[in-house]
Amino acid sequence: MAEILNLNRARKAQARAEAEAQAAANRAKHGRSGQAKANDRREGERRRALLDGARIEADDPPPAKA
Repeated sequence: MAEILNLNRARKAQARAEAEAQAAANRAKHGRSGQAKANDRREGERRRALLDGARIEADDPPPAKA
């Protein structure tokens, strides 16, 4: 026979688990030192510059084939 389950308690338990997961993600994202944030910002800028440098514009001629 199946176990009787209180749906309100199950919903609240699931909401608490989701809230805890979100809190853990926020702690990981915002609970860092200024130097770590600056390193991440520099890394993001470097990646953006690398992608922008490799971008082919519509008016650029196609690359020559060797």
